[in-house]
Amino acid sequence: MGQGRLPAPLGLACCLLLLGGSGGLGSRGTLHGPWEEEQGPVAEGGPWGRARYEAVKKHLGAVGALSKQYWQYLACKVWQEDCKEEEEEKEEDLLPFPGWSLPLVGQDYLEILSAWYCSFGKCCKTGDCRIVNNITGLEADLNGQLHGQHLVKEVVIRAVQGFLQSPRPQKALVLSFHGWSGTGKNFVARMVASHLYRDGLKSECVRVFISLFHFPHHNYVDSYKAQLKKQISETVQLCKQSLFIFDEAEKLHFGLLDAIKSFMARSDEGHVDYRRSIFLFLSNLGGNTINEVALDFWRAGRAREEISMELLEQRLRLELLEPAENGYARSHLLKENLIDFFVPFLPLEYHHVKLCARDAFLARGLPYTEAALDEVASMMVFVPREEKLFSAQGCKSVSQRINYFLP
Repeated sequence: MGQGRLPAPLGLACCLLLLGGSGGLGSRGTLHGPWEEEQGPVAEGGPWGRARYEAVKKHLGAVGALSKQYWQYLACKVWQEDCKEEEEEKEEDLLPFPGWSLPLVGQDYLEILSAWYCSFGKCCKTGDCRIVNNITGLEADLNGQLHGQHLVKEVVIRAVQGFLQSPRPQKALVLSFHGWSGTGKNFVARMVASHLYRDGLKSECVRVFISLFHFPHHNYVDSYKAQLKKQISETVQLCKQSLFIFDEAEKLHFGLLDAIKSFMARSDEGHVDYRRSIFLFLSNLGGNTINEVALDFWRAGRAREEISMELLEQRLRLELLEPAENGYARSHLLKENLIDFFVPFLPLEYHHVKLCARDAFLARGLPYTEAALDEVASMMVFVPREEKLFSAQGCKSVSQRINYFLP
């Protein structure tokens, strides 16, 4: 775009950076008063002597030169195609005052400013400038919008936060979500994406694979392997922190799981570092085991919040290792301990479904009553037949049920 006029917000930001962060005239605050006193030609021997006037004049010239260099640098950072750097220019010819030198002051400020600008557009060579890693927001939304899943909240927050805060993780973070349909597995995966990346699931750093959609025919497993490995490699090369979500993971061919296990196990492959990647596997496997534990606790008069990770994770591992026609049992993910956490999603009870109905009403900006919430919940199917304790569909179809209450 060349050296056009700087947009108003960016121009203001640059001016503030120039005056506030330089440690020069703006920080001292000596320019404002004397210029109010002397409006005309500078009198020799007055409060502004000729020598001081010339010094300030040179200083202002340096500011102008730096302003131009700031703008050129910012334009090169944001619009690389229009950037024409002249390497033969030397720094000492541009800035006579060391205190105003770009490498010492402007470089850091401009990196911040250009990253801020790029966060609103696609001017980055990688997707990293749109990574936000908002763990506080993730924790708040999990606590406010995910119902009946105390283990999920605890494990996901601790695992993701610990992984992101680690300066040098040993391997990629691998989480496997298990539970009945409608208990919140996809909901949590979307929430993780939306709080780690500004664009959520649409981010260039996030890839979502649905087993039966992306890999429907086992006859083409070899072709799928090559495509999957290529997509993962390209994403990691583009983004230092990547997120890969595999929905209906139990339906993945074991050959596909074995093909990507190297990305979860080793630190790098061909100078590409995979240790900053996060893999989420979503599966209905283990749902019956999780439900049996929850039902046993209820029959024993114990609160579901007493169910521990140690109890459920051990049972989940045993069930997943049983010989069966699923990718988990036949792949090396479990045998080589590549999955860091098995995250159990408990079945949802009647009052949890009511909370989901309330959230659905609020999401549409609609008023609701307790009677309406009860009616929505009563429309769901509950099991076992005797107790009718757990929602067979979880909260999956709640948002559609409230359509009955629309005028």
